[in-house]
Amino acid sequence: MAAPFVPSYSGDPSHGGRGFSLQRVLTFPFGNDWFTTLLCQLDFQKFVTSIKKDTPSELSLLQRIRRHLCDKSFFAIGVCSELLLTTNDTLFVGYEAHGDREMARKKAVFHHKFPHHNLTMEAVWPGLFMDKHGTYWDIPFSMAIDLASVNGDSGASYHLCMQHTSGSAEQFEANQTVQLPAALAPGLCLKSAFSFKKNMDIWRSQGKKLKLVQPYDIFLSNPHVSTSGIIGAVFTTLIGEKSASLQVEDEPPQHYKCFNLRALAMKSCFLADLFASLSFTAQHGNFQRLALDLTRFHVRLDFPSGSKFLSAAGRLAQDLYNSQQPTLEAVEAVCPHATFSLQQQIAGPFSFRVDSALDVKLRNKQWQIKLDEPVIAIEYALQVLGSAKAIAWYAPKHQEFMVELRFFET
Repeated sequence: MAAPFVPSYSGDPSHGGRGFSLQRVLTFPFGNDWFTTLLCQLDFQKFVTSIKKDTPSELSLLQRIRRHLCDKSFFAIGVCSELLLTTNDTLFVGYEAHGDREMARKKAVFHHKFPHHNLTMEAVWPGLFMDKHGTYWDIPFSMAIDLASVNGDSGASYHLCMQHTSGSAEQFEANQTVQLPAALAPGLCLKSAFSFKKNMDIWRSQGKKLKLVQPYDIFLSNPHVSTSGIIGAVFTTLIGEKSASLQVEDEPPQHYKCFNLRALAMKSCFLADLFASLSFTAQHGNFQRLALDLTRFHVRLDFPSGSKFLSAAGRLAQDLYNSQQPTLEAVEAVCPHATFSLQQQIAGPFSFRVDSALDVKLRNKQWQIKLDEPVIAIEYALQVLGSAKAIAWYAPKHQEFMVELRFFET
C-alpha cells in the first residue's frame, strides 16, 4: 500500500489550475496520543514547463533543474497535528502554505464526545469555502461551534450551529464576477435543524455466499433493494451584514421563497423552511467472483426548500384547475435535485463507478436533462480491514484528477 508519490491533477495551468502534481505524505507518531502528518507537493507540470522555457545558457540541464528546485513557487506544504487530550477530547491544528502565495492557511478544531452528542469548535484563518454554484471564496476569518445529536441509522436527530465570519470575502483565484452568498458575508449566523430519518429494506438476499472466499469489500457483499427518507425543518437567524446581503441575494418575485421575518433596524433576519430527501439503492451480486459479481445503483432526490416546493405545487394545481398553461418556473420549482451513482465490477477487485447530479432545465417547453459535475472513477478493492479501496477519479467539469485511499466507505 506504500507509494513514494501520489499523482494529482487539478486543472490546466493556463486557466488558473496547477496541472499535474506529485504529493508525498510523511507521518510522525509521538506516542499513542499524538501524531503529526507532513504533506509535500511539487507542481511537476509547472516545474517541467518552466525548465523548457529557459533561454539557452551555459548551464547544463542538471544545473537548471537544481536552480528551479530552489524556487519555492513550485512547492506547497501542509502540516497537521492531532492530539488526543482525553478519551473524549481531540485537538487538531493544521497549517497550509503555497510557495506562490503570500497567505498561509491555519486551522484549529476541538472535538468533544458527549454520551449522546458531538461538540465541534472550529476556527480557520483564512478559510476556503465553496458555494452551491461551485465557486470558491476566501474568508479572512471564520469560527463555528457545532452541536449534533448522535443516533442510529433511523430516528430523530437535531443539529445546532453558530458561525461568525469577519472580513471581506474574495473570490478565490478569479475575478469578482459572481455575487457573494449571504452565508459568507461578515456577521453572525445561528442555525438549528431537526429531522427524522427512516430506512427500510424492500428486499435483502438470504442466499449463501461462496465458502472460503473473502468478499473484495464487506460493505458490498449483500445483494439488496432498500430505500430511505428524511424530512426535517431548519431555522436560521442572520445578524449583521449577512442579513443585508440576503436581501440583495433574494430571487425575483416569480420564484418561491421560504418563510422569513426581517428587522432592518437591528440588521437581523429570521428564516424557516422544510427540507426532505428520498433515496433508493439496488445491488446485485456478492462481489466475490472474478467478474460481473457486483452491480450497484443509487439515486437520491433532494427537496432543499419545502416552502418553494409546496408553493410551486399549489401554483401548478391552481393553473391546472383553471385550465391554464402551467408556467415553466413552477414546473422547475417542483423538480427535486437528483444525484445518482452507478458501480459495476470489471474483473476481480477492479470496478468502474460514476457519480453525477442531473441538471433539469425547461426551455421553450422542452426538457433539457444533462449530467452536472460527473465524477468518473476506477476502484481497486484492497481486501484489508474488511473495506478499503484505492480510487483513481477524474472530474471533467473541474478538470481534477486524484488517486486516493478510502476506508469503510458505505
